[in-house]
Order: sequence, then structure tokens, then C-alpha cells
Amino acid sequence: MEKYEGYMFSALCSSNLLVSCLLFSAVTREQREPYMDEVFHVPQAQRYCAGRFSEWDPMITTLPGLYLASVGVIRPVVWLADLTGAVVCSTAMLRFVNLLFNAGTLYLLYLLLCKLHPHDKTTASAARRVLSALALSAFPVLYFFNFLYYTDAGSTFFVLFAYLMTSYGCHKASALLSGVAVLFRQTNVVWAAFCAGTLLAAKMDEAWRAEHAKKRDDSSSSYQVPLSVGGARRVLRFALSFLTSGARVKGFLVEAWPYAAVGAAFAAFVLLNGGIVVGDRTKHEASFNAPQLLYFLSFALFFSAPATLCHRRALRFLHALRMRPLLFLSLGALLVAAVWRFTYEHEYLLADNRHYTFYVWSRVFRRHALVRYALVPAYVYAAWHFLDVLATSSRRSLFWILAFVTCVAAATVPQRLLEFRYFIVPYLVYRVHMPVPAMPRVLLEMALYAAVNAATLYIFLNKTFHWPEDSATQRFMW
Repeated sequence: MEKYEGYMFSALCSSNLLVSCLLFSAVTREQREPYMDEVFHVPQAQRYCAGRFSEWDPMITTLPGLYLASVGVIRPVVWLADLTGAVVCSTAMLRFVNLLFNAGTLYLLYLLLCKLHPHDKTTASAARRVLSALALSAFPVLYFFNFLYYTDAGSTFFVLFAYLMTSYGCHKASALLSGVAVLFRQTNVVWAAFCAGTLLAAKMDEAWRAEHAKKRDDSSSSYQVPLSVGGARRVLRFALSFLTSGARVKGFLVEAWPYAAVGAAFAAFVLLNGGIVVGDRTKHEASFNAPQLLYFLSFALFFSAPATLCHRRALRFLHALRMRPLLFLSLGALLVAAVWRFTYEHEYLLADNRHYTFYVWSRVFRRHALVRYALVPAYVYAAWHFLDVLATSSRRSLFWILAFVTCVAAATVPQRLLEFRYFIVPYLVYRVHMPVPAMPRVLLEMALYAAVNAATLYIFLNKTFHWPEDSATQRFMW
């Protein structure tokens, strides 16, 4: 069976790369010159290709991980083929580096699915696992940016690689890869903290089970904490006792010190740099944009619908509403207050009509002042759905869920700009922890992603427009 699965995965990897290369050729043929943020990234990478590592564009806000990785891939080609760096470090070649990251991401997703769902050993499960990895590697927002020279492909690759190493207990390798991920995007330090939080959650879960087993005189107890207010209070009390126990904290730090080293290095960078952003900071200020988490939950609900939506879950939600109406009313009131007090409109969101978020905001959120409040019931369901999927489907402990939700909030809430690219990593981590769906659901998920990808690439290539004050061709994109 494993041999059959390996052959099938290899065939799909080859097919995926072939299709991606054909699409890459179409994109590069139509958009030869750097577009959008590429006008900053491409020249900077070309400076590195030429060996001018001391030159830096002050408009670039991220660390040079993408450019260093590109040079690491391209320079050997220059040496082996005896070509000039100017030829090999073209816009097209730099973009192609992201296709290589995409191929690696597909393999990482497959390994994560195998590691997180080891009990699925049948041939049918193998097929579903392989197709699920293929579908997730074609996740629309991520897949689109494989064809442009952006940081998303490399950033996602190294975050997933770090998490895979964490799941295998290779914490030094995970911390090193997390550090590389931070070089692609500074906010990836949140996912370095998540890898450490996963280790902490495992330690806490082990201590919780041992403590509860003693109380019940049952060493095989697998007591699960319910997702309730009472359960949250018990977990909070236990967490405080765990974190104030010197022996337990010492045992955790013995294993987690590589992540602490990454955190210390990042803190030193922030201190010396005077902030997280490297270059232009005027348009990248942190804020408490609480609704950003609600946008992510809605985003996750839509793209996970083929794998998660079912009538049983809807009935369970209605039952939860009947059982705890005050809890849901309180949550709804809290979300209304968050939307009222902490909704921000970034100037890019209002001015740049090349991004889909411009139209989402202008045609939905700005249609009427009450629209953003009318969406609160949908947010309530999206939040419940997200937690229900994690609690009932992911086979993770409540401590892991708390760590994950905390990191999702940390990765989204400080972002003032609504940007779907910020949702890629949290969504993929969320999705790989779901049980591998049944084959019809996997195929439906693939069809949804393929349809969205086809639509976005078609619009990008064919629905061009011009601004009155600028003759350059403009294109719609994520």
C-alpha cells in the first residue's frame, strides 16, 4: 500500500509541476515586467545576484530571506552554466523560485497529513491523503502568488517545515527553520511561538492527564476538558499551577530553549531596528484590529466548507444555541462592541482598486453603516464552527487549541490592512489538523480551489484596465 501511495504521490507531484509551469509561462508571457510589490522585490534580488549585499531599498518592509534564498538557488545555476547573473536573475527566473517552493510545500503538506493522521492506513485513505495534499498546495491565495515574486511561497514553506519538525520532536531543527521563516516575514515569529506552544501544550496535557488519573485512580484515563466556561476555569487554574511550578517549567525549557533563542534574537532585532518593520513604516503600523480575526474566521469557513459543513454540525450549533443562549448573546454583544470600536480602514484598502479586498470592502462593508453589524451572527457561527472543528475533529487537546487560537489572533489582529495573504498560514495549519475528508469531499474541495484559481488567473491575465493618470496596464489580484 505504501508503495502504491508513493507512486500516486510522485505522479501527482509531476502533474502538478507541469500544470504550474504551463500557467507560469502564461503569466510571465502576459506580465513580463515586475508588477505591484515586485517593483521592489525584483530589483533588490538582482542587487543580491550581482553581489551588492550592502544596497537596500528603504521601501521594502521585510527582511531579506526571499532574496538570499533566490541567490542560493540561482547562483549555482550561473556557475554551472557559465551564464551572466543578469540573464539568470531575470524577473521570470526569480518568479520561478516560488514554483520550487510550491513543490516543496506540496511535499510538506503530504508529510504533515501522514504524521497528523497516522491511523489511516487503507488504500482509499492513502488516495484521500495524497489528493488532500494536492488540493491544499493549490489553496487559491497561496497558489496565485506562486507566479509572482512575493514572499508568501517561501514564508509558507519554511513555517510548515518548522511545524513538521516540531511534530517529529526535532525542536532544534524547527527553531532553525522558524528563524529562516522570520527572515521571509517578521510576523512568522508568531509561528515560531506556536511551535514552542505546541511543545508546551503537550507537556501540560501530559501533566493534566497524570493529575486527573491520580484523582480517579485510573492510569489509563484520557480525560478530555469540555469546551465550556467551567472547563475554561479549570484549565486556567491548572495552567497557572503548571507555570508556577519550577520543576515543570524547567523541564519545558530544557526542550524549548531553541525557540527561546529565536525569540531572544528577534527581540534584539526589534530593539536595534526600533520596530518590526524594516523599511517604510508609515503604512505598516500595528493596531488592535480585532475584527481582523472575524474576517479570518469567515475566510476559513468559506474555504473549509467542502471538508467541514454538514447537517449534523448545523444541528449541533442549534442545540448549543438552545442550551447556552446567554453565552451566545454575550459573545454577539462582545463582537458588536469589537466591530464598533476597533474596525480600521487602511488607506490602501480604500484606494487600491487592483485588489479583491477593495471590492469586498466597498461593496459589502461600506454599502451601509449597519452592514458590518448585520454580519455579527455570521461571525458568531464562524467562531463556533472553527472551535467545533478543532475540538471534535482535530484530535488535539484543549491546551493545543488554546495555543493555536492565541497564535491565530496574534498573527491577524495587529494587522491594520485587510489582506488575504495574512490568512494563508493559519488556514493551512487549521486545515491539516482536520481528519482527511471522504473522497467526495476531497474532490469537492479540489473543484472549489480549481475554480477559484481558474477565475483569478483568468481575470489577472485578461481583464486588464488603465488608470486615467497612468498608461501602465493594471491587473486584478488577491
